Amino acid sequence: MKNYTITVNGNVYDVVVEEGASTGAPAAVKAPAAPKAAPKAPAAAAPAATGAAGGVKIEAGAAGKVFKIEGKVGQAVKKGDAVVILEAMKMEIPVVAPQDGTIASINVGVGDPVEAGALLATMN
Repeated sequence: MKNYTITVNGNVYDVVVEEGASTGAPAAVKAPAAPKAAPKAPAAAAPAATGAAGGVKIEAGAAGKVFKIEGKVGQAVKKGDAVVILEAMKMEIPVVAPQDGTIASINVGVGDPVEAGALLATMN
C-alpha cells in the first residue's frame, strides 16, 4: 500500500493505492472523505465593466475556464438563459440564470480560470 498526495484543480487529495492481484489487475484507489484545503491563489480584480452586486448569485457548477460571456450588465434574463459559458475538458458548459431578473454584475472575464462554486455573476 502506498500513500500519495495529488493536487487537482487546486484541491489537494491524499490517495491510498493498494497493490493489485498478481493477475495484472489494476490497483485499487481509495478516494479521501474530503479534500484538504489547497493554498488559495490571490483573487483577480474584477473586470472594469462590473456593476453593483445583485442579491442573486450565479456560481460555477464545475471548475473550468470562462469560454464566453453571454449576458451583459443591465440585461433582462429569464430563468434558464445562459449568462456565462465555461469550458471544462473540451466541453462547453452553460451557466444559466436561476430565476427571471436583471444581470447586476459580471465578475469574470473570458479566459479566467474558475473553481466550482466561484461567483461568476449576480442578478436582481
